[in-house]
Amino acid sequence: MSGSARSYLPTFLLAAACVCDAASGPPLAAAPSYNGKQTVCTITVNSSDEKEAFRRSLSPEKFQFVELIERGRPDWLASACQQKVRCDVLVISGHYDGRGEFYSDRPGVREFLPIDEMERAACSNSCSGLFSQLKEVYLFGCNTLNPDPLTRPSSEIGRSLVRSGYSPVDAERAARALSARYAGSSRDRMRIIFKDVPVIYGFSAKAPVGPTAASMLSGYLRSGSSEVGTGRASGRLLGSFSSSSLAMASGASDAEPLAVLRRDVCQFADDGLSPAQKLAFIHELLGRQAAEVRMYLDRVEKYVASLNDAERREPATAAALDAIARDQDARVRFLAFARDADQPAVRARMIHVARNLDWLTPEDERVELIRMVGDRLASNTLNPADVDLVCALNKEHDLDAGLHALRASPVSAGTVARAAILACLGDDEAREWVLAAVTSPRDEDVQIAQVYLRHRPITDVNALRVVTAAITRMGDAKAQVRALDTLADLHLSDPESLGELTRLFPVAESAAVQVAIAGVLLRSDYEAIAKPEVVQTLRETRLKSTYGADLIDALIRRLQIR
Repeated sequence: MSGSARSYLPTFLLAAACVCDAASGPPLAAAPSYNGKQTVCTITVNSSDEKEAFRRSLSPEKFQFVELIERGRPDWLASACQQKVRCDVLVISGHYDGRGEFYSDRPGVREFLPIDEMERAACSNSCSGLFSQLKEVYLFGCNTLNPDPLTRPSSEIGRSLVRSGYSPVDAERAARALSARYAGSSRDRMRIIFKDVPVIYGFSAKAPVGPTAASMLSGYLRSGSSEVGTGRASGRLLGSFSSSSLAMASGASDAEPLAVLRRDVCQFADDGLSPAQKLAFIHELLGRQAAEVRMYLDRVEKYVASLNDAERREPATAAALDAIARDQDARVRFLAFARDADQPAVRARMIHVARNLDWLTPEDERVELIRMVGDRLASNTLNPADVDLVCALNKEHDLDAGLHALRASPVSAGTVARAAILACLGDDEAREWVLAAVTSPRDEDVQIAQVYLRHRPITDVNALRVVTAAITRMGDAKAQVRALDTLADLHLSDPESLGELTRLFPVAESAAVQVAIAGVLLRSDYEAIAKPEVVQTLRETRLKSTYGADLIDALIRRLQIR
């Protein structure tokens, strides 16, 4: 292990100790004239209720409102930066997915607010003014200040540190410290974005819907609005939202460990840095412990993948990439960590990053992926996620050549999951086994078959008819429903298979089976069965159930339209 990588961690250890009308507002025509007024910037992704509560209660002599979203313009945040808008108060209204973006649930509303864009605005000199004088931020979205880590530490981190020379005890301590610093939380991300802002309000869990939040906010504002825009925490506001999960935080300062993380985050987000400069930072990052690099995998992966061929050919960028490609110490650490990753999906992602950094040739990448598949086949913990991953990785059949070697490797024989993975790699015999699992009485086998068929659907009409006929002969109603649900995903168009199902409907002994049949037919090319006698059969032979208006009713209506 290099000295620079080994010496970084102790330094770090010392440092680490949801809904209404879409927004409306005047478009930004020019930088606002302040005239002694404070500017309330609003980003109304979903509900305008909270914004209007502020607008009704705050004196127009003291406050002016600027809606940052410009409908139909995808770069509206950059537009606000270019026009040198400066916000004293920021109100963001929208559903928050807890990780990556604010969004709307209203049809036709295309605007959303990615956290990546907020980081770019916070970190870039081109947008230095937008958040520079903020006193308060109001985040009306679920989990916006949730303190729970977004990721959980994995045992691979401790093992990596032991390989680097740490004792097991020190490795465990260091792994905990790394996880505490980098696992992150929604609250930490907001504190990083709104650096030094005195007061940030948000919700640690579920937030009230727009009208309810506006009602609570109006009650607070009616009791006196002098606190708004002062940058002082309001106990009255927290009291007005006492029945909800409203929480409060302050922006990260330079005096706390989170500032170190912010500096790293800004190396990725700052649009003033050239590709060569960002790659130089990534190279420095790759010189750290592999366990720490793992914490930045999402950002490294995204940035390296974003470089197009023209950018890669730029002399400065090409030189930076070449420096990384020639760094064998970093390569060895990175690949060793990848091969030991607990999650196969993480291992596959790291292998692909290594390919994009020219640490692996295309053939090397295939060898690494086949090796990963072999390691999974040798385990006794195969699951649907493994099948999904292998089928996705082999979408273009690049890994088919490794099938022979994997067949010969020691594996946990006799499982549908193993057969599905081999079928993803082009094994015809294994595919037959997976198709037979559609009618298995075991729920886990059917789940495996469902995942496999989403990637490798049945295209041979004879095979489809065999599976359909087998489903109609099943005696276990619960298993038959699972099998029919699998068939629904195939969007049948074969008249013979559809005929089998319409003949099954009147003799089915379970209302759940009949509903499942209707689900298959609804998602099929039902021109072949749009006949009066079929509708009559559906009406006269349906079994009584507690489902109420269900898929059978929907199917009848659809067939009558035809």
